[in-house]
Amino acid sequence: MANSAQAKKRARQAETHRQLNASQRSAMRTKVKALRKAIAVGDKEQAVAAFQAAVPVLDRMARKGLIHKNTAARGKSRLNNAIRAM
Repeated sequence: MANSAQAKKRARQAETHRQLNASQRSAMRTKVKALRKAIAVGDKEQAVAAFQAAVPVLDRMARKGLIHKNTAARGKSRLNNAIRAM
């Protein structure tokens, strides 16, 4: 348990950041899941629209450090390839 005032403040900040990161990670996963669902159904127009919505979210999460930039790039590439294969 935190004893000093500084340690208590850092614990409060860590909890705030944890909750914000969890929320942003969830939103990112929701966008990707919607895209994967559109690909599975076979609706190319909906998949393209979902891809255009998911790409900025992945880029933003990479920029904020929530995911690595190469992870975002790999994910975008794989999703784009799945759409092109439809």
